[in-house]
Amino acid sequence: MSNIRNLKKDINYVLGDIIEAVYVWEYANTDKDTKKSEAIIDEAISTFDTLITKVNDKSVENKKAHFKAINTELETTGRALIEKINQL
Repeated sequence: MSNIRNLKKDINYVLGDIIEAVYVWEYANTDKDTKKSEAIIDEAISTFDTLITKVNDKSVENKKAHFKAINTELETTGRALIEKINQL
């Protein structure tokens, strides 16, 4: 991983794209209930907050492993949210 700034950008882009996909789904399906899609947006926002807090944690001893774990968590959470969007 090149640096912290790129990790923060990745978090922002991935979760931002997921939120945008939910908005596109809501726009295309105006006749359907949006409670599930709003829950996905809320989950994406809370995931963003959690991951940024972890990135900004200065008390980590092994930074490389810490940031790699954050990146892995972003990938798994992103895939789970995309699956939820696909099930709408």
